[in-house]
Amino acid sequence: MSVRKFSILRVTVLVLLAGVSLAAVEAAVDASKKEGVIWRDPRGRVNLYYGSGSKAGEPRGPFRFFKEDTSGSSPKYIVRDRDGVRWKVKLGPESQAEIAASRLVWAAGFFTHEGYLVPELHLESIPNHLKRDKLIEDDGVMRNASMKREPHDEKKLGNWKWGENPFKDSREWNGLRVVMALLNNWDVKDVNNGVYKHHGERIYMVSDLGATFGASGRSFPASKSKNNYEVYRESKFICGDTADLVDFCAPSRANIAHLVDPIEFGRRLGLRWIGEDIPRPDAQWIGEILGRLSHEQIRDAFRAGGYSPGEIEGFADVIEGRIAELRKL
Repeated sequence: MSVRKFSILRVTVLVLLAGVSLAAVEAAVDASKKEGVIWRDPRGRVNLYYGSGSKAGEPRGPFRFFKEDTSGSSPKYIVRDRDGVRWKVKLGPESQAEIAASRLVWAAGFFTHEGYLVPELHLESIPNHLKRDKLIEDDGVMRNASMKREPHDEKKLGNWKWGENPFKDSREWNGLRVVMALLNNWDVKDVNNGVYKHHGERIYMVSDLGATFGASGRSFPASKSKNNYEVYRESKFICGDTADLVDFCAPSRANIAHLVDPIEFGRRLGLRWIGEDIPRPDAQWIGEILGRLSHEQIRDAFRAGGYSPGEIEGFADVIEGRIAELRKL
């Protein structure tokens, strides 16, 4: 039973025992909904090529430039398609990784944005004053563009913190920590977590999944840090375990290369705990959830990210191996 359902059941039982009216019970349930939801049983989430999206929802041009987003380390732009729908475009090494990662996070029961990988995006009317335009070709073409839909009926309410949220210490919260380690997501800063109001419901999600499928921590050179099959394959998944707890290797501690930036070094030290001291039963539980996936479904997640046939097979094999480790705990 999810934390949200347990909370609603607990409130209902207590109120009924107190002899309060049905209207009061409904009010209590409404109040519990304000906490939001971080996980939902993923049974039925079978299409990992489209994930939370669909073929009908794929972006279709022509696309026109709207504005540049200078946050983060990857080049990002907001564009509009022919129907006026707004999309956030991300370029660089994170674009493929983010799409594949979102499919696996979604398959585990967590929430993700609707996104697609467009191998060749043609953009009209690009201004000359962009701060990050090195990956845009002269004719307005963007290669391997990750496109994230910005729904008109969704509103971002803010960010949530790993160490302070309504789900802390729950099975679902721990399961999300395990999935971040599964993907080697080392950039688990609170600013990369979002709370969204969608169809009247508060949704908690990790909203940036680009720093995945590479090393277990920020590395030098940067090409090892994300979207690097060889490095991901050689990285270790579980660093230690006891009868009760499991320590995962991602996010890893800051290394000596970060000493040139003391602020960054301190920030990375402060993230290590997210992969540590996870209750063994919770790690096993999310392993069983992921264990429902077939080899073909996992391959579809990487096909959606535009990887080569060899990379698709390689990444899928690593993921399956890590899921097997979870199930053997």
